[in-house]
Order: sequence, then C-alpha cells, then structure tokens
Amino acid sequence: MHINDLLEQAVVRCASDLHIMAGVAPLLRINDELTEINFPPLTASDTLELARQLLNPEKINILEQLGEVDLSTECRGLGYFRVNVYYQRGTVGIACRVVGTRIPTVDELNLPGSIKDLARRTRGLVIITGPTGSGKSTTLAAMINLINDEKQYHIITLEDPIEYRHSNKKSIISQREIGRDSRSFPSALRAALRQDPDVILVGEMRDLETISIAITAAETGHLVLATLHTMDAPQTVERIIDVFPPNQQQQIRIQLANTLVGVVSQRLLPSKDGQRRIPAVEVLVCTPAVRNLIREKKIFQIYSYMQTGGKYGMQTLDNHLLELHGKGQISAKDVMEHASDVEAMSRYFKDGARQ
Repeated sequence: MHINDLLEQAVVRCASDLHIMAGVAPLLRINDELTEINFPPLTASDTLELARQLLNPEKINILEQLGEVDLSTECRGLGYFRVNVYYQRGTVGIACRVVGTRIPTVDELNLPGSIKDLARRTRGLVIITGPTGSGKSTTLAAMINLINDEKQYHIITLEDPIEYRHSNKKSIISQREIGRDSRSFPSALRAALRQDPDVILVGEMRDLETISIAITAAETGHLVLATLHTMDAPQTVERIIDVFPPNQQQQIRIQLANTLVGVVSQRLLPSKDGQRRIPAVEVLVCTPAVRNLIREKKIFQIYSYMQTGGKYGMQTLDNHLLELHGKGQISAKDVMEHASDVEAMSRYFKDGARQ
C-alpha cells in the first residue's frame, strides 16, 4: 500500500481530511462526517510504513523525539496536503488535510465582501479566528491572492507548515516555513521587519512574543494578517490583552486599539443537501467607536456595535447563521449548534415553526 493511493481517494471523494491509525481502515472526513475507505484495517507496521513514505530522516528524528511532527507534502497530479504524524498508544497515526493546488477567491468561498476591504488596507492588524478546520488558512490564502492580483507589494508569509503555494503576480511573495526556513515564529517575524515587507502573514499567533511583535509590525506601517484559535471577535480582543502581564495590559490595550483593523471569525457548516460545506462568518471592523471601547475596557459592548454595524461591513455570527438558514443553505439544527445566543435562537425556532 502506498500513501498516494489513500491521498488520491481523499481528493477524488472531495474529503477535507484523511485519518490513518492502527486497528481501523483509513477514514475520510466528507462533509464533516468520517467515512471508512474500502480497505482492510491497518496494522501498526502498515501505519509506520505509510509514515515513512512521508517523512525524511530529519522529520523522523523529530517524531521520535517529540512524539509528533508537522509537514506539508505535494503529490503530483493530486495537490498539496498538510500532514501531522503522531504516536498514539505506541503506534503511529497520521492526519492529512487536503489543501489543493488552486487558491480560491474570496467570492468563490462565499465570504462577505468586507473581507476584501480588510485585505485592501495598507496597514494594521487583521485577525482570522475560528476552531481547527474552520477554513482560516484558506481565507488567508484568498486574501493574499487578492493583494497579489492588485498591488505591487512584497508579501512575506510565515507558516507552519506552508499550505497554499503562491506564485508572483503583481506582488513578490516570500514564503517561509517555520522549522525549515526559520527557527520560530518570533525570530521569523523579527527578521521579516528587516526584509522590506508591505504585508506579513503570521500563520499563528501562538505566544506573547509573537503577538507583541505582530502588533509592533502593524504599528510601524505594515499590514499584518494573522490567526488565533478563538471563537468570536470580542473574545479575540480579550485573549490578546490577557496574554500580557497585568502591568503591560493598559499599554497593549492602547496599541491594539490603534492598530487593529478587523477580526473575522468563521465556522464551516455542512450544507442542507450534504454536498458541501458553507462558511458562517462574523466580522468586526474597527471603527473609532470600537477603538474607544477597547481603550476604555468596554469590550463587552463590542457585540452590540457589531449587531448594528452593517453599514461598516460588520455582522455577527448569529445574524449570518439566520441569513444562511433563510436561504435554505443550512439546517436549523446547525444554527442552534453554532449560535452564540442559544436562548435567542430557541425563541426564533419556537415550536419548530421555522425548520
């Protein structure tokens, strides 16, 4: 058995992920459901051999030392894949995310037009948030692609691992992989500031040091695009501030109020017909009023501004869920599962009148 045979199954069947582990047949995630491939259950030696087909000696050493390793791989004719190889119960497991070769546009992803506006800003911090598997990397790639189509910029991406491969169009793009091209996000981000960038993409703001440098980069006239694992826009602002020690939080609050351009929080939901996944998106645009709320420690009021900020390109997740349901694209069950205000949604669907 070769790993490419399983990756081909993932691509042909339009799966988002492939899971390989000992004791079960390979599994595909299709429209958010796990489905077995028609293979016999894999043994521990099978999964080890499949992992060795993906890993070079350096990555094998990392796996043995740390118990897990990230990488990206390309299969000719199939596309790119983001891979995590890990140990579980003493055997090797593999998780592969299908990335693809073509970068979709913002419109093709059915994302709000305000995301284009955020990508066209010349400076400041834009944060894309959401749980794992919510399409953050794809949204960022679409935003970078839009800039690449329209601006003569130097774009630097810092990723772990690199997923979408960008080609130079109007812009030139330097893609740096953490662990291969640079030691860490903080060191790569510091170096990026000396590489004459116009736009910097930070694959993940994982720690205080990375967040601090990203804010500084946005302050000094660069557009910084980054991701965080938070669930909504107000929580994103709180998370950034709370990362810092109490004696630094007031200063960071001021810096963030001055530099934050917008926050996009998204989920991917199965369509009502079960044939695809649809993004449900929340957008915060930093108007002067929102900046004042951040400075004055009134983050809890941001949600109200988002509810009434449609003319600025803002929308709440709940409003977008209801919009998608009204168009017949997602089920009431999924609206309820992902809503922020479950009580309000329950009233909306009272007595099952709007299924």
